[in-house]
Amino acid sequence: MFAAMLISLGVVFLAELGDKSQLITLTYALRHRWWVVLGGVSIAAFAIHGISVTVGHFLGLTLPARPISAIAGVAFIGFAAWTWRERITSTPGETQIREPRFVLLAVVSSVLLAELGDKTMLATVALASDRNWLGVWLGATAGMVLADAVAIAAGTVLHRRLPEHLLHTAAGLLFLSCGLWILFDEALDWRPVAIASIVAVVAMALGTALWRASLRRSGLAAGEGPTAQQQIPPTAV
Repeated sequence: MFAAMLISLGVVFLAELGDKSQLITLTYALRHRWWVVLGGVSIAAFAIHGISVTVGHFLGLTLPARPISAIAGVAFIGFAAWTWRERITSTPGETQIREPRFVLLAVVSSVLLAELGDKTMLATVALASDRNWLGVWLGATAGMVLADAVAIAAGTVLHRRLPEHLLHTAAGLLFLSCGLWILFDEALDWRPVAIASIVAVVAMALGTALWRASLRRSGLAAGEGPTAQQQIPPTAV
């Protein structure tokens, strides 16, 4: 059991580094309390690897990865739209207080959708097929929580240093990118389209940021012009 736990912990931890669920965890940590996000990740990890162990050890089945990925991709695009809706409808300077239980539910559902049919889940299924199921379950859960804890730490630091509107925008872009990648690459197996869509999202985000920056500079210049003229003393006649 102990050997199965260590192997599963190492495999899942390495598989989660840079994975979309880690990116999703970072997205939530940008805007919500770290302990709520960590709790949601822990519940989701325990559940998803419990399903994996059941499938691999007790049932010996395979999951329909593409239909699950299609549902997950559409869901994450919906998460992006919801995040931007919050950004538009919120009052500038207003701090929105969200119930921890609602955030917890959102984190759990997002991570579950991201992990269903993912390589981490498939690795757990394979490990559970010929190893101690309890050790694989506990080790895989611990590995996923540890990997996502790294993302939570990074998100918490950024949350303290970045303005709220920028966090909303970044969260929406991350959700949209994850949704497009899952939909085109994992569900439809159109990797070139997935890459092109991510590049397009990044290009649009950078273009919008540069455009807004130029507008702000123009506004500042227009506002400073009359002031500067008023400070010029009249020419003596």
